[in-house]
Amino acid sequence: MDELKQVKMLSPEEEGRLWRAYKNGGDEESRARLIESYQPLVFKVALRYRVTESVLMDIIQEGTIGLIEAVERYDHTRGVAFSLFAYHRIRGRMLSYMEREGEKEHASIDISAYDGDGQVTLADLIEDTAPLAADVAEQNVLLSEVKQAMRRLPAKEQLVLAGVYLDDREPKRLAEEMNLSPSHIYRLQKQGIRRVRGMLSRFIKQWRS
Repeated sequence: MDELKQVKMLSPEEEGRLWRAYKNGGDEESRARLIESYQPLVFKVALRYRVTESVLMDIIQEGTIGLIEAVERYDHTRGVAFSLFAYHRIRGRMLSYMEREGEKEHASIDISAYDGDGQVTLADLIEDTAPLAADVAEQNVLLSEVKQAMRRLPAKEQLVLAGVYLDDREPKRLAEEMNLSPSHIYRLQKQGIRRVRGMLSRFIKQWRS
């Protein structure tokens, strides 16, 4: 854990250089540096699950395999943040392992460890309390894609979805403002969601591949 804390984040410029060296020139040192720099992401994902210490070590190992796979399959020219790409492979590896082993309880982070001064949780050993970078990146990418899809909707469907999901307004209030019945608002909402899902289906398929 002490070594993990000492891992420094790469600057965008340095990370770009490492990706080019590895992907374009096959530089194994650059590959190893990328894996090392993103190893804390594996721990942060693992610490979100309620598991025993032995299982925690196993899912960290599985997550590391997922990280390595992500490094090998990532296309740095597509403009998608690596943290987002890697997060799904790391998490997928961990969940698959827990499903195989019958580990169903993974709702919170509360595994205890002894640090010499007293009991602390393993989550406390990683001092960064900021939101997980991959979660933030994921939310931003998805929100951007959803907004783009919504802009292609018919006007009324766009107004309804924007009002309900972006402005957090009640459908009943929207119905009054748009001079429509609540049932009509509901139909527009369903139609809009169906269209957005259709427009996003290809993006989501590529994103998860």
